[in-house]
Amino acid sequence: METTRPLSRFRTIVRRWLIAALLACLAAVVLAGGLVAAGWAYFHPRFDWRKGVVYGTRHGDPLTLDVLTPPAPNGLGIVFMVSGGWKSGRDVFHPWLLAPLLRRGYTVFAVFHVPQPVATVDEIVADVSRAVRFIRTHAADYQIDPERLGVAGASAGGHLSLMLATRGGPGPADVADPVDAASSAVQAAAVFCPVTDLTDLTGSTEDPGDGGPPRNYRRAFDQEPVDMPRWRQEARELSPLFHVTSDLPPVMICHGDCDTLVTLDQSVRFRDRAAPLGCRVKLRVVAGAGHVWLTMPLDVMRCAAWFDSQLRGDAKPAAAGTAP
Repeated sequence: METTRPLSRFRTIVRRWLIAALLACLAAVVLAGGLVAAGWAYFHPRFDWRKGVVYGTRHGDPLTLDVLTPPAPNGLGIVFMVSGGWKSGRDVFHPWLLAPLLRRGYTVFAVFHVPQPVATVDEIVADVSRAVRFIRTHAADYQIDPERLGVAGASAGGHLSLMLATRGGPGPADVADPVDAASSAVQAAAVFCPVTDLTDLTGSTEDPGDGGPPRNYRRAFDQEPVDMPRWRQEARELSPLFHVTSDLPPVMICHGDCDTLVTLDQSVRFRDRAAPLGCRVKLRVVAGAGHVWLTMPLDVMRCAAWFDSQLRGDAKPAAAGTAP
């Protein structure tokens, strides 16, 4: 009896610990499932999706944009550049990534363009500028403030966004189409790992080593074969770094410090060029991140909050310089 009682007590304790452990595991599973469900729900908000609005043509192909309208619009618009490697299409557009913007009430305009090399990068810049002019011209139809437009994009989309931020402005007054006369300026830009200087790709896997165009994008710049004198001029024209003025609107950049495609130096030099001019360029360096990273959706949330600080309430809208 004396040996049986301690053994019985030991078994009881072990059984209780096992039950407690199982309950803890079950609670963890339920909690994890709840978090996953909550995350899925957050990134899948309700919105009205109007697809295929034609804003122009390029080489006989229609240029289109999608309009994503949240249930409770805040009257502000974000122009999102759907572009990676200066290629674009609805198959690479994922609205769930823009959930933080939609949940804050922003009407999002997903802009598509004719992909390179069918269209050259300078043509693409002109086309996305046309998209902003179109959106501004039809601002009343979309119930947004034409003087408070933000722009966002990543990689090539970041480059196009910064081209708008640095070179956006009114079009010629003597044109037949009122869209072409409207301004392509934006009042804030939030971008990820943008190309800012095509004349110096040092450290990038796309660096040809001789100051020429990116290794795998020569056709995108109509540089096959390479014409170095023409490239040097074109590279400066298409590099946001060389168009920074005191009129630059507020810019937020997120960039990984291990990015080998578009090096962090591209964003650092853009920020440093803007600083002496009194421009507001906020650079968030993501430690250990490459060209993409798993926590990008969290940085999109940060960008959405940042857009609030720049475009809503008493935030002062900004204009940008010479139109491309």
